[in-house]
Amino acid sequence: MKKLSFIMGAMIFPFLAGCGNETKEETKVIEKPEINIVDGVLTPEVLESFGRINEAVPSPDGTSIIFTLTYEDIQENKGNSEIYKINADGSDSKRLTVSASSESNIRWIEDGKKIAFLRSDDKLKTPQIFIMNADGTDVKQLSEVKNGIECFEISPDGTKIIYGSPIDDFNKKDEKLFKDLPKTTGRVVNDLMYKHWDEWVTQIPHPFVADFSLEGISNAKDIMEGEPYECPMRPFGGAESFAWSPDNRSVIYVSRKLKGKDYAFSTDSKLYQYELESGKTTCLTPENPGYDTDPKFSPDGSQLAWLSMATAKFESDKKRLMVMDMKSGETRDLTADWDYWPEEISWSPDGKSIWFAGYFEGTEPIFKINVDNCVIDTIATGICDYVGIKPISDDSAVVLRHSMRYPNEICMVSQKEKEVKQLTEVNKDLLSQLKMGDVKKVMVPTTDGKMMTCWVILPPDFDPNKKYPAILYCQGGPQQAVSQFWSYRWNFMIMAANGYVIIAPNRRGLPGFGTEWNRQISGDYGGQNMKDYLAATDYIANEPYVDKNKIAAIGASYGGFSVYWLAGHHDGRFAALISHAGIFNVEAQYLETEEMWFADFDLGGPYWDNSNATAQKTYATSPHKFVNNWTAPILVTVGELDYRILASQGMMAFNAAKMKGLEAEMLVFPDENHWVLKPQNAILWQRVFFNFLDKYLK
Repeated sequence: MKKLSFIMGAMIFPFLAGCGNETKEETKVIEKPEINIVDGVLTPEVLESFGRINEAVPSPDGTSIIFTLTYEDIQENKGNSEIYKINADGSDSKRLTVSASSESNIRWIEDGKKIAFLRSDDKLKTPQIFIMNADGTDVKQLSEVKNGIECFEISPDGTKIIYGSPIDDFNKKDEKLFKDLPKTTGRVVNDLMYKHWDEWVTQIPHPFVADFSLEGISNAKDIMEGEPYECPMRPFGGAESFAWSPDNRSVIYVSRKLKGKDYAFSTDSKLYQYELESGKTTCLTPENPGYDTDPKFSPDGSQLAWLSMATAKFESDKKRLMVMDMKSGETRDLTADWDYWPEEISWSPDGKSIWFAGYFEGTEPIFKINVDNCVIDTIATGICDYVGIKPISDDSAVVLRHSMRYPNEICMVSQKEKEVKQLTEVNKDLLSQLKMGDVKKVMVPTTDGKMMTCWVILPPDFDPNKKYPAILYCQGGPQQAVSQFWSYRWNFMIMAANGYVIIAPNRRGLPGFGTEWNRQISGDYGGQNMKDYLAATDYIANEPYVDKNKIAAIGASYGGFSVYWLAGHHDGRFAALISHAGIFNVEAQYLETEEMWFADFDLGGPYWDNSNATAQKTYATSPHKFVNNWTAPILVTVGELDYRILASQGMMAFNAAKMKGLEAEMLVFPDENHWVLKPQNAILWQRVFFNFLDKYLK
């Protein structure tokens, strides 16, 4: 599944001044937690104590960088983000906001003299835009939009703004039906997409263009007024859905202009150009049936770049880097001859090249492509991932870097100097006290004669003469990379700290190894990718330091499906199994999930279509059909707000295991969606996770 982006519940207060001078609030300000680390061990409580850098934005002159940093408070059971500033050479880090609120969507305005941002907390009903001086003083609320603001972009000249704000959905109650029933909780549903991700669809976001000044936001216009469609698209769309033209005369926005059943079965988002003066809207990508996203104008406005998928319904198709000449309308695929794809894009200031990060053989390096000749240079690589690229010159950029051994830190990348300089060390004290496992890359032969990249993570103080229990990690998505990611749920360092060897294969169906490798999994859920898992398990189990009698398989989402499937086919390889939010009954999943395009494409079609060989092959391998082969103890965890893979899938699996007489446990979170986000829930999840593993593997 795609990564989470969300707006927390909001709160707005009048503020007197900036950092250190804001009006006192009743809600607790969440600070960097004090944590006691014993013997260098990474515990669930320590994991929740890491500072989380979410976005970093260089100033217009490139001399300084603002970024958001989040800490969580376990007792308060929540976290909040604050804004910090640092010089571009890494010196003079300063905290700009001190409040119980959360800040996000940070933007420089007034040529770097001021900062605009979204502020939200628990006390106010809706998030709003605030501004402050670049030193954090003179904090001022700028917007009072009734339903709040979810994301925004300000025009280059600073006089206009486009923002996303929820409006009431176009599904209206039948007044006759609901007359005299003020306490009824019933909903009448007459089409698909009545719920999405973790909410019932009662509102949809729309794009508004308004006048912007230091005095406030005015003359707002819904540029999709009367249209029952989303922009930004739920559930993860944000400010990347908007792009202002450098001449301030138009704005590009992304929308999938479909509703109900049509929406549920389509990935057909398109780019639309709205002209401010005439109010005219033009679709720029009318022919493409797949996703078109992330529009970016070149600095002079002559070209528009974006990411595009060619295949309808296939949300994990190859991303193509497209560029359109805005005068002629000519469109080119810059990556047509490159069998990998970018994940995010940014123009260089001279407009001659585009920077991007992209998955490549198990990591996420930084690349740069020449717009004229399509030559691609690798700018920075290593045993790490780079994200959030923001060029400040033609040969340098601010980026975020993380790996399996550390969370995001801000770096400066120089193409000319061939150097990556780390600018922040927000978790240095914490990391210096922890014993972290080593990460090594192993090439595993597959059953069909290929070589598969597999990450092996070793316990701290690893002794090659000892035997360790092991964990096979099954990735979700299903087309989601096993790169050098840092996770606060499926964290390999905490698994290693508990004395486990982790096996993390880049099995079939993952990006970074070419189109054929990525696409193979669609319509073949119980096929070659499962053989890849077993091949990786057998290969690493033969290492002298692995106890082959004490191996577990774990995973979430499609990884959870994988665990259920392996439960019926592992021939005694696994001593324990853990599945979170996994698909157990594929036939039920086809009908239960909300984004039907995914199930329709990846499963091959509906299970009742007996003439569809691909679909029938998929449903024949559904994990629920092989419960008779289950032998290993299993832990199931679910969130009842998960509408992508319903909690009932896990409950069915748990019930089946118990009915079969197996040892089984289940952890249910009534207030979590596809992920486990609340700090105390996260800690409980980790405790249950390791209690279960230790019971059967140690």
